[in-house]
Amino acid sequence: MNYISLMKQNVGMVDRVVRAVVGLVALYFAYFEATGAWQIVLYVVAAVGIITALTGYCALYAVLGINTKK
Repeated sequence: MNYISLMKQNVGMVDRVVRAVVGLVALYFAYFEATGAWQIVLYVVAAVGIITALTGYCALYAVLGINTKK
């Protein structure tokens, strides 16, 4: 089975930029401002945002059948 074919890009450029910005802002607040559970939540949000921005693939979009890539 070819796993690359399962992960076809489904996130458009504008969506990727928004995800990257949100991820970087969440990373900033997680590192410098938040503590406790909020810090963990912000790190998870940052990781998901940055990874989906870099790969162009969102698993939730795939499940819901959404594709913002033209």
